[in-house]
Amino acid sequence: MNSAELRRGPFRAGERVQLTDPKGRQYTISLTTKGFFQSTRGSFRHSELIGADEGTVVEAGEGRRFLALRPLVSDYVLSMPRGATVIYPKDAAQIVHTADVFTGSRVFEAGLGSGALTLSLLSAVGASGHVLSVERRPEFAEIAEGNVTSWYGGDTPPWTVEIGEADEVLQDLPEGDRDQVILDMLAPWDMLEGAAHALRPGGVILAYVATTTQMSRFVEELRQSACFTEPVASETLVRTWHLDGLSVRPDHRMVAHTGFLVVARRLAPNSEPLTLTRRPAKAAHSEPLAWENDIAERTISAKKLRRVRRDVAHRADVEASGESDPGIRGKEIQEKIESELQAKTQEK
Repeated sequence: MNSAELRRGPFRAGERVQLTDPKGRQYTISLTTKGFFQSTRGSFRHSELIGADEGTVVEAGEGRRFLALRPLVSDYVLSMPRGATVIYPKDAAQIVHTADVFTGSRVFEAGLGSGALTLSLLSAVGASGHVLSVERRPEFAEIAEGNVTSWYGGDTPPWTVEIGEADEVLQDLPEGDRDQVILDMLAPWDMLEGAAHALRPGGVILAYVATTTQMSRFVEELRQSACFTEPVASETLVRTWHLDGLSVRPDHRMVAHTGFLVVARRLAPNSEPLTLTRRPAKAAHSEPLAWENDIAERTISAKKLRRVRRDVAHRADVEASGESDPGIRGKEIQEKIESELQAKTQEK
C-alpha cells in the first residue's frame, strides 16, 4: 500500500491513530484487533475504531469522548521513537522552503538523526528526485529507516542511506552532483570543501545549528572559503493563539528557539564572492576570532537506544499484522542487540 492510500479510507488494524480528549490532550496509539486503550480520561476497545471513518468521535466507557484522526507529519515527528533529537516541524518547513528543495531535487543530508527532516525532504523531492543521507551511527540510521518506512509504507521516494563520514561521501560524489547540501551536525564548517565539490553552481548549502558560537564559526569559515555567496542566518519562532469568542490573545506557551538556519549559494568556478559593504561594528574584529574546540555531542544512553530500536521493530510488526504480539522484526532486532552485547562483552 502506498503512502497516499495509507492516509485515506477507514481506520485499519496496524495503523497509527491520534486521539484528542476535550482538554486537548493527545495520545498516539497503534490499532490492533484485540487492543484496548486505557487512560485516566477514559478507555475503549480498538475494535470500536477499526473500520470507522477518520474524524470519528468515540465514546469511552466512562462517558468521556475522544476525537480520532490520523496524525499529520508534524504530529508523527513529535511522537515517533527517537534516538537523536529531532528537527522540529517549524524548522523542517523552513529548511525545505529556504533551501528551495523542489520536485526532482538531488539532496545531500548530513546527520540523519531519527529521520524527522528526511520525511519532509523526501516529500519535497518526490519520485523524480533523490535524497542521500549520511549518518555516523548505525543505530541512529536503523531507527531513522524504521521511522521513514513506517510513514511512507512501501512507497518511499528515492532514498539512500550511508554509514560513515559525511565529508568523505561528499568528496566521492561527482562534481556538481547535488542541488542542496543540508548539514545538521556539530561542526558543519568541516564539510565546506566537500560541499563546494558536490554542489552545482547556484546550489544551496544550509546548516542547522543550535548555538550562536556554531553559527558564527560556520559563517566566518564559509566566507573564508570564497566558494559561496554571503550567508544569511535566521531562526523561526511559532506562537499559537487562544481563541474563545472575544477572548483572543497569544497563548502563554510557545515553541521558541530550537536552532539557527544559515544558508548560502554555490558560486560559479573561478568567481570571486561579492564583498558586501556594511557599517563596521565596534570591536567585531578587534581581536582574532577564537572558538572552543571541545564541542560535545549530546549523548544517549545505550539502554535507551536499545529500547527505541525495539519500539521501532515492534511498531513494524504491528503495522504488518495488526496484532500486538511479537513478530519477526521484533525477534530479529532482539537477536541483533543480543549479538552486539555479546561482542562488547568479549571485547572487554
